[in-house]
Amino acid sequence: MITGGGTGVGASIALALAHAGARVTIAGRRKEPLERTASRHERMRWVTGDVSDPRSVLSMFTEAVAAHGPADIVVANAGVAMSKSFLKMDASDLRSMLDANLSGVFHVWQAALPPMLDAGWGRLIAIASTAGLKGYAYVSGYCAAKHGVIGLTRALALETAKTSVTVNAVCPGYTQTPMLEQAVDNIVRKTGRSRTEAEAALKASNPQGRFVQPEEVAQTVLWLCSAGAASVTGQAISMSGGEI
Repeated sequence: MITGGGTGVGASIALALAHAGARVTIAGRRKEPLERTASRHERMRWVTGDVSDPRSVLSMFTEAVAAHGPADIVVANAGVAMSKSFLKMDASDLRSMLDANLSGVFHVWQAALPPMLDAGWGRLIAIASTAGLKGYAYVSGYCAAKHGVIGLTRALALETAKTSVTVNAVCPGYTQTPMLEQAVDNIVRKTGRSRTEAEAALKASNPQGRFVQPEEVAQTVLWLCSAGAASVTGQAISMSGGEI
């Protein structure tokens, strides 16, 4: 099960797992991108749902299990970002960041974990961000939520350490996705910079001077699902060209 699987990093992870032989269900709020991505591989199907709503999450899992059986690999990838200065935020802005980026992981993992424990094997993976490892200006709500994901990952990994379920977070820096395109558009609109200048400003945080590619994140997820990563749990793996 891959949440936020219709585009960007989620779609790349889903395709990588399908090519590796997994039966994959992708989930998200919008039908159209899910349909497009699922049509790219015969092992993929899609369900709609909202990770911030626990009832919706349970419905997503019910559909997925009916089609493919219990999910032994669950990637909590769905998330949103909002750029706003701290003093311009209100309580609803913070709630929206926590609901989508932190509570969403909580709901998905709560639905996924019991069958994994029954089966005696599982992989819980969150796609967090370098914003879970450090602060960035003008995205304090997003940073707070992603820091929460890292804390949740580390705590749950200790609770499941005596089982064959591992719990990890992958923390990419700026990654070439539709969310990044929105960030670039926002910079262009607010500062009057060109797109090239806006992209250069974001790439500057990466010592390699480039954006992370979704396929790189997907390959890290594949490794975490492998036998060679059986002892890797409770980790927040930075993919940032040396930024973190």
